[in-house]
Amino acid sequence: MAGGLPHPVLWSTLAGMDHITINGAQTEFKHVFYTWIAMAILFSFAFLLRGKVKMVPGKLQNVFEVIIGGLEEFVVSNIGEDGRKIFHVLIALFLFILFNNLLGLVPGCDAPTANVNTNAALAIFTFLYYNWIGIKRWGVGYIKHFCGPFWWLIPLMLPLELISHAARPLSLTLRLFGNIRGEEIVLVLFFMLAPIFGTVPIYFLFLLAKCLQAFIWFMLGMIYLKGSLEHAH
Repeated sequence: MAGGLPHPVLWSTLAGMDHITINGAQTEFKHVFYTWIAMAILFSFAFLLRGKVKMVPGKLQNVFEVIIGGLEEFVVSNIGEDGRKIFHVLIALFLFILFNNLLGLVPGCDAPTANVNTNAALAIFTFLYYNWIGIKRWGVGYIKHFCGPFWWLIPLMLPLELISHAARPLSLTLRLFGNIRGEEIVLVLFFMLAPIFGTVPIYFLFLLAKCLQAFIWFMLGMIYLKGSLEHAH
């Protein structure tokens, strides 16, 4: 939390999981603790739905079918049928980031995505995955994606493209970190000024914002994957 602001009482603090000792050194563990909570919630939903999937969906199944089905059609409409082959990774990232974001609105919890380490791990995975898909699709020819449309542009385009792609993990990391951490600081400020009337309305605004941040990651991942799957010009 920003200096000068009171830190809320967190479950990780009560459980003594804010820090752990590894090889005699204190290591921050709070974001891992809440990541585990988000994973436990997702696995719980998965097991609940697994045994209750029906032709006529219930309320929980219907909610997930609308979300997942709608996003799948969005990916396919932008990438084509190849989008179905990589959709499972995109939706897993979306749901994982969404639930991590939403934990920041639960009293006693902190959003793991408000920690730069969580976001950096997700960004590196996204970066490695879309490049691996491109290499898998095009082999050595994937290098053409970085060379520009004409051979005489290679000395200019290759360094620019490499820098551009290398900056993507940093951009993904800092965008999500800045938005989620900023929202949590603002939420504490509103709670200090007006505990009830100031906080309740802002909860709904931040609920929308946290969903939007998960969708932005999903959309950017889709754009990167679309670029790696398309033929180089």
